[in-house]
Amino acid sequence: MSTKIGIRVGEALVAGGPPGTAAEPEIVIGDLDGPFGSAFASLLGNQVAGHTRVLALLNTDVMVRPATLCVSKVTVKDTRYTNILMGTVQYATAMGVLDAVRKGDIPQANVNDIGIIISIWLNPSVVDVEKLDHKILFDIHREATARAIHKAMTNEPSIEWLLENQEKIVHKYFERALKGEL
Repeated sequence: MSTKIGIRVGEALVAGGPPGTAAEPEIVIGDLDGPFGSAFASLLGNQVAGHTRVLALLNTDVMVRPATLCVSKVTVKDTRYTNILMGTVQYATAMGVLDAVRKGDIPQANVNDIGIIISIWLNPSVVDVEKLDHKILFDIHREATARAIHKAMTNEPSIEWLLENQEKIVHKYFERALKGEL
């Protein structure tokens, strides 16, 4: 029997690979029989040019559970970008979802009753990488997906941690702006 989870939110950043391979998914996980389910269905049915929503697939007709809707944070205009996003990254996302189920972050009893909306960051510069290492790109996006799900399902970071570290963490782009680098 599945347990209601309400709505959970998480994010992760995994970088360190070659240029264009960083992943920064933002996710919402929720029960399909409530407001989240309505949002999920609306997003899937209301496609927008340049921001096509697709289900996370292992292959062309093998959808993962929980049903996962991939939404690009970047306006898609390039065929190569589309192929990378809807190929390597879509597959990595699907595998990351299954990793989260295997790890227990998402209980198997819930996989048919919840859904995931994942906003995917794929750097537009990836189209300019001549010999893109798809294996590294895959590994980074897979890890980021699983990490974001883990953080959502465990409510990380906790408010206690955030309050304790509030003044210790500086957003990297703000810090670069202060140094005159942006």
